[in-house]
Amino acid sequence: MLYSMTGYGKGFAENGKISVEVEIKSVNSRFLDIFLKLPNSLMNKDYELREIIKNKIKRGKLTVVTQLHINGMEEDIPLLDKEKLKNQISIIKEIKKAAKLKDKIKLEHLLLNKDIYSTGDLALTETEFELLKKATNEALDQMLKMKKAEGIELEKDLSERLQNIENFLSEIENESAGGGIKEYHDKLRERVKILLEGQQVDKDRLELELAIMADKADITEECVRLRSHIKFFRDSMKNEEEPGRKINFLCQELNREANTISSKTISTLITHNAVRIKEEIEKIREQIQNIE
Repeated sequence: MLYSMTGYGKGFAENGKISVEVEIKSVNSRFLDIFLKLPNSLMNKDYELREIIKNKIKRGKLTVVTQLHINGMEEDIPLLDKEKLKNQISIIKEIKKAAKLKDKIKLEHLLLNKDIYSTGDLALTETEFELLKKATNEALDQMLKMKKAEGIELEKDLSERLQNIENFLSEIENESAGGGIKEYHDKLRERVKILLEGQQVDKDRLELELAIMADKADITEECVRLRSHIKFFRDSMKNEEEPGRKINFLCQELNREANTISSKTISTLITHNAVRIKEEIEKIREQIQNIE
C-alpha cells in the first residue's frame, strides 16, 4: 500500500530519574536523509538510532529532535563549574598584576569565557537507553500512522486519475476501430493522386507503399501497452512495499505511449484524448513525488 513521505510523530518515555522526548518530522526526499539533533551525552548513540529509523522508514528527509531531562532539568542546560571559575578569577588577577592594571574584575569578563560552564554530560546505562529507543519507536509509529492515512488519500486520487486515463483510452480505441487506418489510407491515396496527376505510376507498388505508411499510423500496440502499464500501476499501489520509484517509472512509460499515439494519429478526437491523458499523467506525477 501507499505511504506518504510527509508525517509527524512524538514519543515520550521516563523512569524516576530520566525522561526522554523524541519529535520526528518527515518531508519529501529522493532518498532517506536523517538529521539527528541529540544532546551531547547521546552522541555516541547516533548509529544505533539511525538503524532503528532505517528499519521503519525507507524514503524521506527526517528531522529527529531528542530532549533528555535528568531530575526534571534539561540535559544540555549549561551548569557553572565553580572550580574553573576560581581558576579564571586567579588568572585575571595575575594578568592585572603583571600588566600593572587597577581595573576591577567585571562580570562580563567572566561570562564571555565558556570554559567555566559544563553541560552535565553523563553516560546512559543500557536500561536508560531503552527509554530512548522506546520514545523513538513511539514517535516513528505515530508518524507512520499519519503517513498511512495520507497514503490512503493519495491512492484514492491516483485511482481516480487512472480511471480517467482508461476512459480516454477507450474513446481512442473506439475511434481507431471505427476506420481510422482506412481513413488515413484513403486520404493518402487522394493526396498522391493529386500530386501525381497525369503521370504513369506502378499502381501495385503505390498501393503497397500507401499500405505501409497507413500501417505505421496504427496505434493498437500503444493502446495495449497503456492498459498494461495501468494494470501494473494499480498492482504496485496495492502490493509493492516501496512503490514510489516503480510507479514513477510507470508514469514515464504512460507518457511515452500517449506521446506516440498523439504523433501517429491523424484523428482530431484521438489527439485531443491523448492530450487529456497526458494532463492526467502530469497530475499523477505531482502526487507521486510524495509517495515513499
